[in-house]
Amino acid sequence: MSDIREEVKDLQIGLKIRRLRQERRMTLQNLSEATGLSKPLLSQVENEQVIPPLATLLRIAKALKVGLHTFFQEEGSVEKCILVRAGEGGRQDAHSSRSRSRRRTPYEYQSLGYGKKQRSLEPFLIEFDVQPWRDELLVSHEGEEFLYILEGRLEFHYGAEIMTVGPGDSLYYDSNEPHGYVAVGTGPARAVAVIYSME
Repeated sequence: MSDIREEVKDLQIGLKIRRLRQERRMTLQNLSEATGLSKPLLSQVENEQVIPPLATLLRIAKALKVGLHTFFQEEGSVEKCILVRAGEGGRQDAHSSRSRSRRRTPYEYQSLGYGKKQRSLEPFLIEFDVQPWRDELLVSHEGEEFLYILEGRLEFHYGAEIMTVGPGDSLYYDSNEPHGYVAVGTGPARAVAVIYSME
């Protein structure tokens, strides 16, 4: 976990959000109104006390009028083709702060397009924890998603539907519909996800 935390620090997502907000002369209140997220949460994100899940980052990116990749790229990256070696992607522990551990988002995500600017697709490797399902895990955002399960089993909630998927199964869906996942069974699950966020 300490290695993951170091990778998170290297990305400096919170600092990038603050800089972009200030460049646009937005207050935390402005950003709160544009995203529907609370000021305290946004402040914690900017101060890197809370690592936001992907759906939260998508809302912030849309409000700041930048692509999601902005938070994962290295400054000055202009590569047309990038190679991300195993373990080198920008990794994020998507769990909330310790004080709200019972409401943790049950996954970690690692950017597989790390370092590539101006991309339309956001590829991630996601690791899901085994947890009981809670309705507050449902998220929605503009765009589409594709998920390919590598190992383990996932319970996928999509609107009123519930599906159990395993290795080799894939899902392609409109992400405007509320959706969420938890791993089920004896251990965590892993999947490759590709997100297309319409801007």
